[in-house]
Amino acid sequence: MKKKWLLFIAVSFIIFVLAACTANENAGEEQPESNAEGDTTEEAGGEEKILKLNNQQEPTSFDPAIGFDSVSWNPLNNLLEGLTRLDSSHQPQPAMAEEWEVSEDGKTYTFHLRENANWSNGDPVVAEDFVYAWKRLLDPETGSSAAFLGYFIKGGEAFNNGEGSVEDLGLTAVDEKTFKVELESPTGYFLHVVTNPAFFPVNHKVAEENPEWHAEASSFVANGPFKLESWEHDSEMVFAKNEEYWDAENVPLDGVEWAMVNEINTEYQMFERGDLDATEIPAEMSDQLIDGENVQIVDQGGLDFYRFNVTEEPFQNKKIRQAFALAVNRQNIAEFVVKNKVEPAYGFVSPGFENPSGEDFRDVNDELVEFNPEKAKQLLEEGMKEEGYDELPAITLSYNTDDVNKAVAEALQGMFSENLGVEVTLENTEWNVFQEDQKALEHQLSRSSFLYDYADPVNFLESFITGSYMNRTGWSNESYDELITKIKAEADEEKRWEYMYEAEKLLAEEMPAFPVRYYNQVEILQEGITNLVRHPVSYLELKHTDKQ
Repeated sequence: MKKKWLLFIAVSFIIFVLAACTANENAGEEQPESNAEGDTTEEAGGEEKILKLNNQQEPTSFDPAIGFDSVSWNPLNNLLEGLTRLDSSHQPQPAMAEEWEVSEDGKTYTFHLRENANWSNGDPVVAEDFVYAWKRLLDPETGSSAAFLGYFIKGGEAFNNGEGSVEDLGLTAVDEKTFKVELESPTGYFLHVVTNPAFFPVNHKVAEENPEWHAEASSFVANGPFKLESWEHDSEMVFAKNEEYWDAENVPLDGVEWAMVNEINTEYQMFERGDLDATEIPAEMSDQLIDGENVQIVDQGGLDFYRFNVTEEPFQNKKIRQAFALAVNRQNIAEFVVKNKVEPAYGFVSPGFENPSGEDFRDVNDELVEFNPEKAKQLLEEGMKEEGYDELPAITLSYNTDDVNKAVAEALQGMFSENLGVEVTLENTEWNVFQEDQKALEHQLSRSSFLYDYADPVNFLESFITGSYMNRTGWSNESYDELITKIKAEADEEKRWEYMYEAEKLLAEEMPAFPVRYYNQVEILQEGITNLVRHPVSYLELKHTDKQ
């Protein structure tokens, strides 16, 4: 049975509301046994505890509204902290907010910030820091890819679309330490949503004086467990423990050193030399390493998939899209190409989401995208006949540079040739170029990944509404858009889940994209590394990590 990483949302909602009455400054995490008294390493007379990790590449940005990807989130989640923070069981706990109240209709949250919450420069963390950051997230001039996450906020979508005013946003600094948020509709998983780095506060005084405060270590201000000591772009970052952090006495590490190496084999070699404290497992070494004592395997909410560009031939035709999807042997890709105990994906929503009855979303909606080469050939023939093709236009499959991505792309190339008789050309580019080309619909068939921003299935499903930044397929479907609107407005959880089942089935029928495999997180840790937590929603948690 798969490990469940999402508790029944309605129950969680009740627990969080009750927690508002009882939360205190030590809520949310257990103190590590190795540092129960809060002593620093220097006080204990030992060497500094410096964790050595690999971030793979340069963060896109440390501006919370802009750095909307894992290479930004992993470090950013440990430099900054929002109203709530995920604990070791991946549930939101009091963080910058020590307590909160929720209105009877579930649409207004009043957060009370900690009196001892400070920035690394000594400034207090105040409600205006959240108002400033969240308004900026939603401001269309910011151009944030994460702005859609703020559509839960009253007036958020209208403001971001240029149809509303900033004054209409449901964001209020009641006083210096009280922050009130009004929502469009009751959102039982709102406390999950605000753990996302997009909702981290920004020191408004610093940002107003220097809009590029986030670009260099010398100007960066942190309110999380660590502060940015130095930053050699495209090479390395060094974090130091943030003594101004409200819970600094329970942060065991003295610092973190981050390399930026984008090759798994090189990363593994660095780990073997002792230059890193954690490493992924190269696919070709999976069989010999995967069952090792120091291997940590964590379920992850996410999907590896491919997008069709429906505005470009031949993928304007639904049956041709379906043919390519059904020609993919996902089990073989998972077992023999990616390895590391990943699971093949026969649907779009990852396992681990429980409905109000305690059933997994994936079990209820079952397998929607099968491997069926005979049906794939039939669909291809029918689609070609509909379009008047004697032969298909040339097809190029694009992927961003990475060893695993390359291996999967080559496997797909072989499957399309064997199961459809279609020869596909491969091309790869570096991430930043690849991503911009995909957004601009310059790819024909392209590799994609999705990591959940918060713990609810609608987070993935809403990616394919008309005009969404995350759509990147050119696909538009009025019925699908209406379903997502219903999902986000429905207060009855059972009805809401029924709408989500229906939306995924429609997505699988129209096939603007096809799933390949679900994500997990597999790594080897050096001896003595404890409490290194990787959340299913892809935030790396180092607050309680220790190194002996």
